[in-house]
Amino acid sequence: MAEAVIGNPAFPLLRFLERGCANLQGKGYGKASIRKEVALAFDLIGREPTLAIDIGGNVGLYALEVRRRAPECEIHVFEPAATNVAILRERLGGDSRVHIQPVAVSDAAQDAVLYADKAGSGLGSLTKRRLDHFGIELAHQERVKIIRFDDYYDAKLRGREIDLVKLDIEGHELGALRGCGEAALRKTRCVQFEFGGCNIDTRTFFQDFYYFFEEHRFDLYRITPIGLMRISKYREGDEFFSTTNFLARNRELS
Repeated sequence: MAEAVIGNPAFPLLRFLERGCANLQGKGYGKASIRKEVALAFDLIGREPTLAIDIGGNVGLYALEVRRRAPECEIHVFEPAATNVAILRERLGGDSRVHIQPVAVSDAAQDAVLYADKAGSGLGSLTKRRLDHFGIELAHQERVKIIRFDDYYDAKLRGREIDLVKLDIEGHELGALRGCGEAALRKTRCVQFEFGGCNIDTRTFFQDFYYFFEEHRFDLYRITPIGLMRISKYREGDEFFSTTNFLARNRELS
């Protein structure tokens, strides 16, 4: 019997082809421009939004793009990192239609620690991720407040229809969705969320998102370089842990 070839020179080519094919399906296409993400979300909504929620606002690039495309849209931005909150207030604080909330969002109202490699980092997460393989340590810690979105919705937005909810909170997107509550979800037209390596650390899977949105009657789409790809059925191959963005559209509000 012939011996197996170890280190076959074909492997790098196969990996290159694998990455390319995955990328065309949107898998790992998480570095798409914010401009394209917002444009596809607007297309799916089917109209210019009047109310948008940005959970994980970072330094405001997503909110600024929403504002550019929808000048009259009311935007509520949630961001716990103090360094980023200061930048948000500098960039957007003068806009009366933007409401900046210096808190994190999840499924339990409490205080917690935000971990990052440095203050204001885009890697900031409520989980201390293991990133030794990238030579990164989340050594920076910051005490933050966590709220449930349904509490905010009941207090500030009760009964209003939400055109777009965007979630980019480093592996805690599912927790935030569970904290939205039935009333807010029924009134939400479209959700954009990120999935990737962070979900390894938080032990959440695409299967969890698929069934969550199926239960709440949302259709799922993956953002790809060539448009939106409908995810009509869960497949184990969808568990792709490289940054990928998805959109979910409420069937009842389409």
